[in-house]
Amino acid sequence: MNSGFVTLVGRPNAGKSSLINSFIGRKVLIVSEKPQTTRNKIRCIYTDSDHQIIFTDTPGIHKPVHRLGEFMVKAAIQAMKGVDLVLFVVDATKGFGEPEKRICDLVKLSKTETFLVINKIDLAKNYEFLAKTIVSECDCFSKVFFTSVVKNEGIEELLQAIKNCMPEGPMYFPENMLIDRPISFQIAEIIREKVLLFTREEIPHCVAVIVDTMEKRQNNLLYVAATIYVERNSQKGIIIGKNGNMLKQIGTLSRIEIESIVGSKVYLDLHVKVKKNWRDKDFIILNEIGMKDEIE
Repeated sequence: MNSGFVTLVGRPNAGKSSLINSFIGRKVLIVSEKPQTTRNKIRCIYTDSDHQIIFTDTPGIHKPVHRLGEFMVKAAIQAMKGVDLVLFVVDATKGFGEPEKRICDLVKLSKTETFLVINKIDLAKNYEFLAKTIVSECDCFSKVFFTSVVKNEGIEELLQAIKNCMPEGPMYFPENMLIDRPISFQIAEIIREKVLLFTREEIPHCVAVIVDTMEKRQNNLLYVAATIYVERNSQKGIIIGKNGNMLKQIGTLSRIEIESIVGSKVYLDLHVKVKKNWRDKDFIILNEIGMKDEIE
């Protein structure tokens, strides 16, 4: 068997999570058009008869303005260490800016084989010229690929090239395991994804979701109590909505998706609480939203 570790890096909203979902063949990571959807370093496992590839999704590398952002960037940089391959994912519609220049410098420092992946080519016409520009600025890529998750273009070619780079090795995870995070984390992420879906402006960045309780009840019903944290009372009002309608929409869509992954009926009990400036707190809040491993 050939097995190894692959890290995806790029600016926020470059499409890293969507690419991993395409490799795995099903949705294992939440996706959103909102930047900085991914906050954690998350490992997803692709397994076939001859290969096991552990893909690490990382937060987008950006200039942080809160402590949360600092830890997110730190997690992304750390994820490039000790892996077999790095995929530098570039949004074809954004071009080559300061975030990409900074990531190029980090890629060079990592001294790890790196593929340049120009993603979202269905939305841009000059993506080949963009690739030439990046390669001329940062001559550290062994191969260049052009992909579109929406059109399913270039995905199989890229996956095959990744397989070809994997060294001989063991099966690190059980063959039916898709993600290295507990079910409580996955549930919290599903709820946060639905918040992102229904909200705009500052709300997506000000939300954290924590699963407080999970327990089996009669008739195989899974009871899940979760708290949605925001930073201000005005944000709490937006999440709840008029007569609780917004929170109800978030809860209904979340429950349907949670039931599909746990295989049983779910009673989802959602609450909204205010924790002022939680994005500037260090250990306590970051530990609550699943980033303890990134700061130790």
